Amino acid sequence: MSTRRDFIKTTAGVGTMAAVGPSALLGAPAVRRQMVTPVSVASSNGIESVARACEIIAGGGDTLDAVVSGVNLVEIDPNDTSVGYGGLPNLDGAVQLDSSVMHGPTRGAGAVAALEGIKTPSKVAMAVMQYTDHVLLVGEGAQKFALSMGFEVEDLLTERARRRWIEWRARMSDTDDYLTPEESGERIEGFTEPDSYGDALLDSHDGVRPQGTINCNAVDPAGNISGVTTTSGLAWKIPGRVGDSPIVGAGLYVDNDVGACGSTGRGEAVIKTCGSHSVVELMRTGMSPTDACLEALRRIVTFTVEPRLRDEQGRPSFNVNYYAVNKNGDWGGAAIWSGARFAVCVDGESRREDSAYLFERQG
Repeated sequence: MSTRRDFIKTTAGVGTMAAVGPSALLGAPAVRRQMVTPVSVASSNGIESVARACEIIAGGGDTLDAVVSGVNLVEIDPNDTSVGYGGLPNLDGAVQLDSSVMHGPTRGAGAVAALEGIKTPSKVAMAVMQYTDHVLLVGEGAQKFALSMGFEVEDLLTERARRRWIEWRARMSDTDDYLTPEESGERIEGFTEPDSYGDALLDSHDGVRPQGTINCNAVDPAGNISGVTTTSGLAWKIPGRVGDSPIVGAGLYVDNDVGACGSTGRGEAVIKTCGSHSVVELMRTGMSPTDACLEALRRIVTFTVEPRLRDEQGRPSFNVNYYAVNKNGDWGGAAIWSGARFAVCVDGESRREDSAYLFERQG
């Protein structure tokens, strides 16, 4: 945080959300304690992000600076096709990015959606929080705002992402004028390989539609919490489609009295259930981060009634992942389906953990 550091460093209550039961929902004061073990938790592709976040916090940095700096590593990485530069484009071949940030101590929030040409949408979202009276800017307006703040517009479509888009476009119909790699004798490297972050792949036409996002949350020794979610969204999406990532309460929610949560996976399912907000409110009642994530996922199962989105046993055919930390420094992650992982950094040690889950994948 560059120009409001004194504002950001205002004293906030230290300690934990330890109130249990209905009284917590009515605003009963939380139990306080002196110090919290610093923790950062993120989606699986955020192993370097949580390390960076904890490093900044260990040096006395603000939690929002920490998590945004962490996800910037992924946003500028052309080899990660889920976020920022190198992200997979929309239907028209344009890379449109979404991001939101929340800063616990100041109750601040900022977000951008359908933003084109800016490698680090998380930084633009933070600028919206710092320098405007708004929470969410979208499309051309978001880009103009970014330019006014000194960001540069760049071409975000890498050759790797462009070639994957071309193959998908060719597979949309066997009667159009585009040739698939098999027809042209060309192999496009990596198209059918699942991305490393482990989010769901949805069948579409003859190909696959990767979903990718990074969420990162952190708590410092004083119990102050911040979070960020950033994404290039669903590959080949309808231009202008916005998922859960830039929506406060869906893809990200932070309450400095309780904790933080973010999500990856099918954004539409998270939006309809106010996912991250639900997890934080469940933690407010005393649930652990992992149990709160699992309960919020059960709500998605209940809300998923469309036959096209269910398997033969009536379960969601897609995946959603939640990542959460509370004011105690407790952390957890959960997914609808087994096999998902998430990244965590505790006391400067970073590792990946298996996510809790509702349903076991077969095979």
